[in-house]
Amino acid sequence: MSRPEVAVPVAIGPATPPPALLEKAVVEGGATVADLADARALIWAGAPGEFPMELPDSIEWVQLHAAGVEDWFTAGIFARHPNVRFTSAAGAFAANVAEHALMLLLAGVRYLPEHLRAGSWRQRDFYPHVSTLRGKTVTIVGAGGIGRALIPMLVPLGAHVIAVNRTGRPVTGPGIPETIETIAADQLGKVWAHTDHVIVAAPATPATRHLIGADELSRLKPTSWVINIARGSLIDTDALVAALASGAIGGAGLDVTDPEPLPDGHPLWVLPNAIVTPHDSNPPQLRLAAFADHVSENVTRFVQGRDLIAPIDLDRGY
Repeated sequence: MSRPEVAVPVAIGPATPPPALLEKAVVEGGATVADLADARALIWAGAPGEFPMELPDSIEWVQLHAAGVEDWFTAGIFARHPNVRFTSAAGAFAANVAEHALMLLLAGVRYLPEHLRAGSWRQRDFYPHVSTLRGKTVTIVGAGGIGRALIPMLVPLGAHVIAVNRTGRPVTGPGIPETIETIAADQLGKVWAHTDHVIVAAPATPATRHLIGADELSRLKPTSWVINIARGSLIDTDALVAALASGAIGGAGLDVTDPEPLPDGHPLWVLPNAIVTPHDSNPPQLRLAAFADHVSENVTRFVQGRDLIAPIDLDRGY
């Protein structure tokens, strides 16, 4: 008679007891919740500063709660544990953030900020400024998980989408038409003059710092909106403020800024064509459930010996 297989032990940190949703996700993935000392994997829902200085030799894989992991590189976590596989939460929160990006873009295109400020019936003033996404070209810079979630939202509105990724390989996924135009990141310079609006969704790395600066902004249309739901460092803030103030572009919708938090009194708070939300596209009450789904899938893959979702590439920085 064969002995029953022992479930793979997986630890959850740093909270004790861990969130019930994460415990459920581990069990649904085919593993069992265990103490760190006995575990083969660790689901980490905390910040880099809380992460253990040492891990047991038994730990093979760590799942992080963060989609962007630049702070983890800065803290030296990966270098400290060279024999451990790390995965991020990239893609787990894509739907939440994509929805927020679409909201910012539509708010700009439909001239919502001025409508909200109006204290009187200014229909004739607003008519020339209210536009549509139908027939417009929207470029998504960084067509990863968020980009793939955005495309099925934009296409039904009649937008033509240009997806920009590292390789230029076609972007595929549920709800993404085969006709979507995809270009490689090194061809991005050809896009600016031909796009109507830009959504920034790329990872923050040294190579993507100030990906959009004065030159790129100057090549956009005076009606173009720039939406950033990635990291503030991808846009040169001084150049953006200048472009907004001069009317070189139509506006900016920012869920992330540089610096962050955005200080009181900063020009972006008062420019009429800037919409700033305080990095709340993925608030805690939405984040935990989405992360639990991601954990369940990756635990399943770990137990079955399959490739994990969102492995962190130490050379590329994300």
